[in-house]
Amino acid sequence: MKKKSAGDSASFEVLEGERSRVVGLLDFATVAHLLPLGSAAIDSGHASVIDLGGVTASDSSGLALLIEWLSVAGESKRTLRYENMPAQLQQLARLSEVEELLVAA
Repeated sequence: MKKKSAGDSASFEVLEGERSRVVGLLDFATVAHLLPLGSAAIDSGHASVIDLGGVTASDSSGLALLIEWLSVAGESKRTLRYENMPAQLQQLARLSEVEELLVAA
């Protein structure tokens, strides 16, 4: 099942099992469309692991999206782990002092 955001500049894809992935640009315009898609997948148990290897670029709104999804998982009493986080997002997380939230097992 593949769900695309407006403008096809980013997509949230539900894979087999409890895996999903994000592909494309994470910016203010795309995260608004990705937020409910990822939240629904987390709530339904289809996103215990989200692969970020397909993220081409991100700004601080992409970082905020990842933190919000962690909050959704916590509220749903589900686990969430990110894989293949791009260096740009890791650097943003480090500078924002939230890196430990995103790399926790």
